[in-house]
Amino acid sequence: MAALVPPFTRETAIAKIRMAEDGWNSRDPQRVALVYAENSRWRNRVEFPVGRKAIIEFLTRKWAKELDYRLIKELWAFEGNRIAVRYAYEWHDDSGQWFRSYGNENWEFDEAGLMQRRFASINDMPIKESDRKFHWPLGRRPDDHPGLTELGL
Repeated sequence: MAALVPPFTRETAIAKIRMAEDGWNSRDPQRVALVYAENSRWRNRVEFPVGRKAIIEFLTRKWAKELDYRLIKELWAFEGNRIAVRYAYEWHDDSGQWFRSYGNENWEFDEAGLMQRRFASINDMPIKESDRKFHWPLGRRPDDHPGLTELGL
């Protein structure tokens, strides 16, 4: 496979997305932050982290609140050094209330393939535990687990 640096092809964009999904499903802020440029700029809901240190702090808070987090990402579009992604993830809070969060992200990469800008728009929907669709063991989504389109999401 070609290197995961811009300009992206359909194949490399999909591989880049799966790599990001796998990283986020690890719920390891240190590991996840390594794919972002040192001065990466984010918009995530009402927070605007800048730089790896701020990203690590953000992700640490996120995964302390969003328990049993499982994420699926899917390609929406790509061009040059940009990729648009749609995603959904399931999690519960410390009271046991489950949520499915739906989102869209716009990513921009530098020449080395590090993400320099990330803009996320996310909506949370409370769900019953019986309505969950993401049931794999914590960590990487198995290759044979359906994606968002196959799940009707």
